Amino acid sequence: MKPVISKIGLLTGAVSAAAAFTGCDPASSPSSQHVNVVLINLDDSGFGDYSFSGAVGYQTPNIDRLAQEGMRYTNFYAVQPISGASRAGLLTGCYPNRIGFAHAPSPNCPYGINDSEETIAEVLKKRDYATAIFGKWHLGDAEKFLPLQHGFDEWYGLPYSNDMWPFHPQWKFPDLPTYEGNKVLGYNLDQSNLTSYYTERSIKFIRENKDRPFFLYLAHSMPHVPLAVSERFKGKSEQGLYGDVMMELDWSVGEVMKTLRELGLEENTMVVFTSDNGPWIAYGNHAGSTGGLREAKATTFNGGLRVPFIAYWKGVIPEGTICERLASNIDLLPTFAEVADAPLPEHKIDGVSLMPLMKDPNAQPVREALCLYYQNNDLEAITDGRYKLIFPHKYLGYGMPGNDGQPGKMVECEVKSQELYDMRRDPGERYNVLEQNPEVAEKLARIAADCREDLGDDLTGQKGTGRRKPGYR
Repeated sequence: MKPVISKIGLLTGAVSAAAAFTGCDPASSPSSQHVNVVLINLDDSGFGDYSFSGAVGYQTPNIDRLAQEGMRYTNFYAVQPISGASRAGLLTGCYPNRIGFAHAPSPNCPYGINDSEETIAEVLKKRDYATAIFGKWHLGDAEKFLPLQHGFDEWYGLPYSNDMWPFHPQWKFPDLPTYEGNKVLGYNLDQSNLTSYYTERSIKFIRENKDRPFFLYLAHSMPHVPLAVSERFKGKSEQGLYGDVMMELDWSVGEVMKTLRELGLEENTMVVFTSDNGPWIAYGNHAGSTGGLREAKATTFNGGLRVPFIAYWKGVIPEGTICERLASNIDLLPTFAEVADAPLPEHKIDGVSLMPLMKDPNAQPVREALCLYYQNNDLEAITDGRYKLIFPHKYLGYGMPGNDGQPGKMVECEVKSQELYDMRRDPGERYNVLEQNPEVAEKLARIAADCREDLGDDLTGQKGTGRRKPGYR
């Protein structure tokens, strides 16, 4: 049975793995032996949280260098604006609602990732990759849902968000466990050392596997609230605790890159840097910056979905380039599968390989559109990269923010009729141009109709024929 890719995503044909490495004979390139993959995923980091994108009061020199020496994407979307669903999509290459995921699974949630789904780790294991995750999982907390049961050899970290513990004012959950593999090491770990612990484990894993292909998923818990930072970075920024945390995350990226350089692994390692969704701006000075985009986390406006994305692979991805094509974190699984020459899952996925764009940022688009779901299964918007069509729906918008770890107020809002925005001229989604571009809206609406037939839509009462069930306890 051949792998199936959603027609919503695919425009261009796949390129061969050998061609993805270099334009010359692949046998002459070090990267033709094997390609390591390092995926660094922050939690709730905004589009404007970095020096290169306008951060104020602190610097991110290591992430800036990664952008300068690699390719930075300006039109990259998390598949959903909430961490659990976004991470499920990232790891499986599927729309989260295709595989039964919605929202962010809380402690003792009855569902999690189904055994029949394949994660990036399981795909790469087909090519004998060593695999590890250090950090946040959030695809279910029953043992059957945990990383070691889904392709990872090692795991140290938290099963869900770091705010899901009794010391955070917004939540009333059981004590927060810290895992080593399938075993709980303890509860309510001092979060000031989380970034350091994840980084140290990552470096150790790279060193131990330097002579074989490896996949490292560094899934940071920060800068999600409650914020915590180690003593070495406390008070170092002019932006308070949030700036301190961002400086430590930048340090973490620098340590990983320094290790790759020391071991001579740059030419056969792809490094990807991104965030699971936009910032949680209800937390005011403990939240990141959307960079002027509309709304934030937990909405399908750009402030919730458009996230930073940098791809680096020395000698393959052209240095200092910017890609403006539409892409999403669900595209990472097929991208990594291509560079590893690993077969895709046999069931239908929605991601498409970004390798054509990583070789040439001006190549033809790799996806026609991206459907933007939220809530249980609400198709709230769709974008083709140039335009974004928003469908009528209710949402919680952001009112006056809180401060110092306390959330601000949310406001009930509603989109009462379709809205269309020109992403090139108006990424902040301020000026509805539907009347001037009815043919664009009609085209996007037709694509959305196909999506509803496949994945359903609670807003219009459609069930969808292509959805699969999650796993249950």
